[in-house]
Amino acid sequence: MQEVGGSIPPGSTSLRSLRELRLGKPDLPNVAKRAKAAAPKFRRNEGGPEMKYVYILQSTVDEHFYVGITDDLRARLAKHNTGEVPHTSKYRPWRLKTYVAFSDEKRAIDFEKYLKSPSGRAFSKKRL
Repeated sequence: MQEVGGSIPPGSTSLRSLRELRLGKPDLPNVAKRAKAAAPKFRRNEGGPEMKYVYILQSTVDEHFYVGITDDLRARLAKHNTGEVPHTSKYRPWRLKTYVAFSDEKRAIDFEKYLKSPSGRAFSKKRL
């Protein structure tokens, strides 16, 4: 018996040559043009998905944390620090500990609910 080195057995064909046998040799420049034209284009604030931000704030005075969700993170942090949010006004100033951006609103809401649960609080203390 003859030993053969390498991972491809003799007489086998590569995936590319199998594809060429089945489909014929592709016209590569036209394939690239079609793929580029079909690719989705994402532009900021031009009809793209509205991002939702789940954020965790930490009070600089005490060891208080706050979890929330917003469309505009900077404006929401400013509201927390000016005292416009009654729940967080007594522990200000706040700093942004972490945030996660979501393009899917339902997933953002589910993640916020998770972070407010006991296991979510433990997760955020340990990992975030």
